[in-house]
Order: sequence, then structure tokens, then C-alpha cells
Amino acid sequence: MNSYVKYQIISYVLLRNIEVLEDWSAPKLCLGGEEMKSPKKSVRRKCLGAVLIIAMIFMVTFLVLGIGIATIVDANVQIAYNQHQLGRALASAESGLEVMRYWLTRVRIPNSTAQSDYCATIIDSVRNDLAVNSISNIAVGINGSIPAVNLDTQDGQYFTGQIAIRAGEPNVLEVYATGGNERIRRTIKVSYDIGPDQHPIFDFGIATKGPLYVQGSTDVHGLNQNSEADVYIESKNTIDALSMKGRSAIAGDIQIANPDAVVSVGNSSSIGGENGQDAINNHVVIGAPPFDFPELDIVGFEDYVIDDFDPDVDTSSNMTLENIRIPANTNPHFSGNVILRGIVFIESPNIVQFTGNAEITGIVIGEGDLDFPSDENRLIFRGNVNSQSVSGLSAACGDLRLETGTCVLAPGFSVSFGGSFLTLNGVIAASAVEFFGNARGIINGAVMNYGEDPMTLDGSVNLVFDRSGTQEIPAGFEFEIVLQYDPKSYSEI
Repeated sequence: MNSYVKYQIISYVLLRNIEVLEDWSAPKLCLGGEEMKSPKKSVRRKCLGAVLIIAMIFMVTFLVLGIGIATIVDANVQIAYNQHQLGRALASAESGLEVMRYWLTRVRIPNSTAQSDYCATIIDSVRNDLAVNSISNIAVGINGSIPAVNLDTQDGQYFTGQIAIRAGEPNVLEVYATGGNERIRRTIKVSYDIGPDQHPIFDFGIATKGPLYVQGSTDVHGLNQNSEADVYIESKNTIDALSMKGRSAIAGDIQIANPDAVVSVGNSSSIGGENGQDAINNHVVIGAPPFDFPELDIVGFEDYVIDDFDPDVDTSSNMTLENIRIPANTNPHFSGNVILRGIVFIESPNIVQFTGNAEITGIVIGEGDLDFPSDENRLIFRGNVNSQSVSGLSAACGDLRLETGTCVLAPGFSVSFGGSFLTLNGVIAASAVEFFGNARGIINGAVMNYGEDPMTLDGSVNLVFDRSGTQEIPAGFEFEIVLQYDPKSYSEI
């Protein structure tokens, strides 16, 4: 109801009241047509003018109040309408933000992509994903702009968007979503960090695709906390996923992906500090979510090789091997003390044994086939071993010093440790892994068995996992670059 109509109604009511008052105060006629006599005639005539004045005052007062109230009501209605439109505009922007978030979280960027190509790669990925899924109402321009997407055609609600790399920060993607109609618009800005995909498999001390068999007086625990010794077992093709015999102990918890897995823990063995069935009930999860094992990439390491190993050299003497290739079928047995520096690249097939002490400042690479491991590919450490990061190499080694986080990377090879070690600095990954005899020491990283055969810990094995300073993606592991939403970046502009 507008102000004019309200004014007309109020005026009509007031005028009717005046008519009643006038009628009440008018002289009363008798049946003969003459005015009735009143004993207080003079007083009534004197009051007649006062009543009219009072009525006029009331009329003006009510009229002013009516107009004021009508004005306030109209203002409040307009304010409420504006707030409603602002809320709808913001809701449209939020909808656009969620739509873009859905498609951006599906983006995968190859790790070989240069930072300068991140934006173009992200845009191409989203455009292709929309086309593959037959999404026709959303379009992304080659400059990252998103034209209007209708949300409510009746009220004209829509959103637009824009994605772009933040100036001066090539690892940050900024996303703008604007929602509204022809009258009101609201814009929200958020950002995404561009970085390597986080592999949960690196959160475990031991990760094996095959079963895990532990016996003897084996002890597996964490240096700083028990969770550093957590174990993941896939055991997809083997029901007997975990067997623990003797006085063996694993301080962490165990997750087994196979929902039909069978677990055997002897009364003298323990998991998480509890024995027997209590250990299984409280510290073993059967049917846990499966985790992917990242692909291994050893090709680039061969570029660091400088020399080939001479098979005629006396391997019983002490020696230093630096950035060297061990040719196929060499099968060396190093019984003396050996210093390994940089990259030791072992071709397939080869059986390489170290029965003396081995000092490693670098990475040992096995060039085998991950899908077809061979019994003729073995890497055996029977003596004492100590390893350090490649970052400790001299400046002359150049980019090799950046290939950190890995100690042994040997697809298609079995790797065995039977002696003590002060530290194994980095991840150990192979098609089969075994610790036996008196193998004991600190492992700064994870042990990963990529093969379907059991991983075994047998003897007086004592493994201490220290994962406090490990990096997310060690050298030699393929990874994809993803967009990670930063919720703290949300702002309305």
C-alpha cells in the first residue's frame, strides 16, 4: 500500500469523525421545527467552537503520524528488499565458487610442468574436463574467464568467474566468483596453493603390497612416537596378510586393505603394546581404505653417472665408488669396506653383495622392471651400513644434491639388510624387502615393498623409524601437482 492511498484513508476517517462531532454539537429541533430550549444554551454555544478546533488538531496530528508511519514502513520495506537482494547475490557468488571448486579440485598437473605454464595447464584441464562430461552451460575462456552462468532465469540470478595466477606468486591460483542480477552484484575471492599431491602412503613406517611376516625377537618402534612405526598392508591377493611369531613387537598400529584378511599374532607378540587377540582387536584395522603406491621414476638418475664399474677390480679391498654404473651380469661381491658417493646405478640382471662396511652418501638405484621382478636382481647388505643425504655431497655434484629423501630405489630388485646400521637416511623402495639377522638401526623415512611376495622381518631385527624430518615426496617418486584450497583466503570484495 503506497503513501497516497494511506493518506486518503486516514483523511476520510478523520472527516467522518468531524461530521459526527458537528452533528452532536448542532442545535436539536423539536417536532414542530423549533429549537429545543436548553437551560444551558449559552454554554453549549460557547463550547461549539472549541470542539471544532480540538477536532482539527487531532485530525492534523493523526494525519502527520499516518504519513510518518507510512514513510517508515515504505523505507523498511525497501531496506528489507535490498537486504534480500544482497543475500541472493552473495548466495549466487557462493554457488559459483562451489562450482569452480568442484572442477578445480579435479585438476592434475604433470610434475614436469614449468611454473610459467601452470595457469594455461589448469585452464586447459578444466576445459577438457567440462567437454568430456558434456557440460554445456559452463564455459571457460582461454584467459580463465567464466561468462555468466544462469542460476534462476525468473529472477535473473547468475554468476561469473575468473581464475588467474597471483602476480609474483606462481604457486598460488586466485579465483573470483561474482554473483547477482542486473541491480546488485557481490564478489568473493579465494586462493588455491599449487603443489605436489600428498601421498598418505608416506605416513607409514612400513608399507607393503604383499603380506608382512614377522618372527624372532623383532622390534619395530618409533623414535619420537609410536605412530612413526605404523604399518600399511595391502595384501590384495593373499588372505594371510599378517603373521607375528616369537617375541616380535610393532609399536604402531596396522591397517590392512584386504577386507578378508586373516591376522595371526602369537601370545608373546605385541602390537601397540598389547598382546595376542587384544592387539588384533585394538590395533589392527581390516578392510582399511586402500592407498596408492606412487610410481617410481629412475630414468633421470642415470644422467648423473660418470663411470662404469670395472668387473676386473679386486672387490675384496677397500674402495670408493662415485656416480658409477654397475653393468648387467657383473654380480660384484664387495667384501672390503666401500664408500658409495652420488649415484650407484645397477643394471639388470645383477646380484650385488656388500659383506663389508658400506658408507653411503647418495642413492643406490636398481634398474629393474617393477611389474616383473626377477630372482636374478638382488641387492644384499650383510655388513654394517651407514647412509647420509645427497645434500652432503660437494658443490661440484650440482643438482644431484637436491635429490633428497631417498636411500635405495630398486624396482624389480629384492633388497636385504642383515647387518647393523647407524642410519639409513631416506626411503627404501623395492620389489621385495627383507630385514634379517642382526639388522638394527634408525631409518629416516619409510620402507616400501612394491611386490606381492611377503615382506619379512626375521631374527634379532630392531628397526627405529624417525619420520620427523622427512619430506613429503622423496626423490625418484612420481607425483602430480594439484590445487589445494586455502579456506583462510576467503574474502568478499
